Amino acid sequence: MSATLSIAELSSRVGQEVGVSPWLTIGQQRVDDYARAINDPQWIHVDVERAKTGPFGGTIAHGFLTLAMLSHLIEQTFSFDDRKMGINYGLNRVRFTAPLPVGSRIRAHFVLGSWEQTGDMIQTVWNVTVEREGGEKPVLVAEWVTRAHI
Repeated sequence: MSATLSIAELSSRVGQEVGVSPWLTIGQQRVDDYARAINDPQWIHVDVERAKTGPFGGTIAHGFLTLAMLSHLIEQTFSFDDRKMGINYGLNRVRFTAPLPVGSRIRAHFVLGSWEQTGDMIQTVWNVTVEREGGEKPVLVAEWVTRAHI
């Protein structure tokens, strides 16, 4: 369930974990759809039979699919009652630290790294860790820069 926050009040939460998303299953259909959308049909992602004999014992999600899920995961975690619009501004750092086997469940931890207001815009940097249920290492770590228009 999503919590409602005030983007203006986030300034007091720098350095803190603001939320943890609900679990989300990354299924083969999502991976196949993503592969078609970006024209990347690499067999390790979409060929279930061939991938069984590959290095991971099955298909794995694209790293960029996991990254693309951040917008969904944050929206499932919290919303802002004083934001007119939010946009992705970029990434300072991204690492795909472990493979994500298809069929796995993931969730994201959102730590507020910084908060800065300029006029009617607030820029935030989120230190995000995406974990796989039962995984030893996170599948993604990133510094994600967003902007909120208030």
